[in-house]
Amino acid sequence: MSSSDKRGIPADIAPERRAYQDFRGRIGRTLAESESWWPERATPPAGAPNVVVVMCDDLGFSDVGCFGSEIDTPNIDLLAQEGLRYSNFHVTPMCSPTRAALLTGRNAHAAGVGYVAHADPGFPSLAMELGDDVPTLAETLRDAGYATMAVGKWHLCKDNDDHDGASMQSWPLQRGFERFYGFLGGMTDLHNPPAILRGNEQVSPDEYPTGYYFTDDITDEAIRMLKSVKASDPTKPAFLYVAHGAVHAPLHAKPVDIEKYRGTYSQGWDALRESRFAKQLHLGVIRDGTRLAPRNTEEGDDVVAWDSLTADEQIVFARYMEVYAAMVDSVDQSLGRIRKTLEDLGEWDNTIVLFTSDNGASREGEADGTMQYFDALRRFHDKGVRTDGFARDLETIDMVGGPRSMPHYPRGWAMASNTPFRLYKVNTHAGGHSVPAVMSWPTRLRNFGGGIRRQYVHVTDLFPTLLELIGIANPTHRQGVPLKPEDGSSFAKTMLDAEAPHERGGQIYEMFGHRGYYEDGWEIVSRHVPLSPFDDAEYELYHLDEDPTECRNLAAERPDKVAELSKWWERAAWENQVFPLDEGSGLKRALRPQREERLSLPVRILPGTPTLERYRSAQLVALRSYRIAVEVDFHPGDRGTLVAHGGQSSGYSLYIDNDRVTYLHNAYGTVDTISSEPLNPGRQELTLDVQAHDASTLTVRLEIAGECAGELTEVSSMAGQALFQGIDVGIDRRSPVSWARHITDGTFGYTGTLIAARYLPGTPLRNIGTDAVARLRAMALAAE
Repeated sequence: MSSSDKRGIPADIAPERRAYQDFRGRIGRTLAESESWWPERATPPAGAPNVVVVMCDDLGFSDVGCFGSEIDTPNIDLLAQEGLRYSNFHVTPMCSPTRAALLTGRNAHAAGVGYVAHADPGFPSLAMELGDDVPTLAETLRDAGYATMAVGKWHLCKDNDDHDGASMQSWPLQRGFERFYGFLGGMTDLHNPPAILRGNEQVSPDEYPTGYYFTDDITDEAIRMLKSVKASDPTKPAFLYVAHGAVHAPLHAKPVDIEKYRGTYSQGWDALRESRFAKQLHLGVIRDGTRLAPRNTEEGDDVVAWDSLTADEQIVFARYMEVYAAMVDSVDQSLGRIRKTLEDLGEWDNTIVLFTSDNGASREGEADGTMQYFDALRRFHDKGVRTDGFARDLETIDMVGGPRSMPHYPRGWAMASNTPFRLYKVNTHAGGHSVPAVMSWPTRLRNFGGGIRRQYVHVTDLFPTLLELIGIANPTHRQGVPLKPEDGSSFAKTMLDAEAPHERGGQIYEMFGHRGYYEDGWEIVSRHVPLSPFDDAEYELYHLDEDPTECRNLAAERPDKVAELSKWWERAAWENQVFPLDEGSGLKRALRPQREERLSLPVRILPGTPTLERYRSAQLVALRSYRIAVEVDFHPGDRGTLVAHGGQSSGYSLYIDNDRVTYLHNAYGTVDTISSEPLNPGRQELTLDVQAHDASTLTVRLEIAGECAGELTEVSSMAGQALFQGIDVGIDRRSPVSWARHITDGTFGYTGTLIAARYLPGTPLRNIGTDAVARLRAMALAAE
């Protein structure tokens, strides 16, 4: 027998085993003589508060009652009455960058998300996913012993990584959230969400129950998460991130909430601005002496006087705003339900709550609003496209806000939502990034309730503030990687002292080439004209301490101050990897990684496959010719959907009914069809041959047994995100391509033998997308 040491470990045991046993030296030979040992786990500070962050989408500065609105928001107003309003709170002018800044405490460009996450041009500031060297608030709190959960909108991973076969490294569960229920993209249909994830897995039903509403659904899930965690371990603090899809377009609300606001907005946006401004002065949200900014008149951003509209225009436009108000109302109801849950759990008093928005109100509905939001987006991104859909909108006014609509309001209402400031979402002027912010923590703020704080605060400041309030050390590494310096600074002292300074230094802004820099009460800001030079001449200068609504441009009087702040902007831009700037050529969206090419390879999709994700589906058909070959073994009487792609706003489907094959083409609500002669029995291939003539027109040819069965010439293609729901085979799930068919047959599943559908993408159009890179680069260089 081999010798052993005094603990009985054989001398000839492998060295690595001996080292391990030495490390675990407290363990004896028997259970009775052994000393118990458990690995250390993070323990939050004693009495650590719960944290709830409620982030609205595209909510303007004046859209809740305690910031001047007429909309019924009793729960948000009560939060302000018991807590604090920060009336000088700023975010970035766009959704994804604000979310990156909020969750990391770093400026959005430095975090890797300097633009909306629908691009992937290959620059560090536009990685469209959070960097390895920036921690999220969820990761930090989880590592400190918190339960971390999120519901709603994520929008922090690049669109080519949204599908099931992609890297999930920037999905919520991989960035610190232990539970997630919501969607990955930038917007959703609140009546028929195209995709919902639970964790990393799609859980969208084939169809939603009557009366389904996304805001209610995520609220139910948030409450379920809170109850589950607190029942499992009442001592464990929770971090809940409620990222609403509301109030981003499409404007969807419940009928009872819409009816509540009928007639409220007949006076128009000019009168609404005046009434909200008067209420803001009365509430003290803005200081006495503040001027209401004049109506937006900048070319392309201008708003006409309400009284200049026709009676029909006023009726339709007011209806859009009624639906928007109903959406805000539903967000308030959601907060009330979450509060009630925390009160019932005995947790409300020790819960920190922040309610805010990701940017100013959106002008994407353009001048006239629309029942077809993706058509409006097409006009927003391509100024040469114009459509006249007003007659359609007037005819369908009773549908506005319901599941058969995809509406957005005219930008005049966005101007009113941003009262008293200028311009909108995407602009670096105040209307783009000044948002309402309400904070509550009953345990600490009970004696300060109803207060207003006027210190300049930026969304990056929330991260360090929460860590200070909770008592958690700031991390220095993430998975062994040294972290980028924090850009935000704690404003915790201002919570207990209205006069406490918030000495945070300057703040840089950039979006679509619009630039801005704030420092010690002064601001330079530009409204960049695409393909024009970047220089100091485009800067406006404002002394915000005296002129917070940017009414008096001092650039001509103080060129020295412009030059000083311009140098600070340049320095901050280099420090935060803001370059290269977007000169407005469209190059940022055209540049795509080579690995994306595999998304447009031929694919064979079997029946029963979950809906193919939106962006991945689009690569098979967007800006190119393509063929779809469907293999069926047909018997008379078989019927149902063979292929469906898109939804009620825009899409196409191929189906069999009455033994005939029908192709239905729904482009922004305009429907065209091809219908064949009766189909012969047996196994065969049905083919759609789609020829793209340019970026906006197609010819579609239906072939059966190699013979033409019908053709549509010069129909409209569906650009961008218009094909909002991905590809289904054998069923038309959720939002239907044809609402009439949905009424009669629901999801219209195929009853016969459907073998597969093959997508065969052709060559992309010339001078479109990635093929346009050289042309766009030359255009941009010529403009310098």
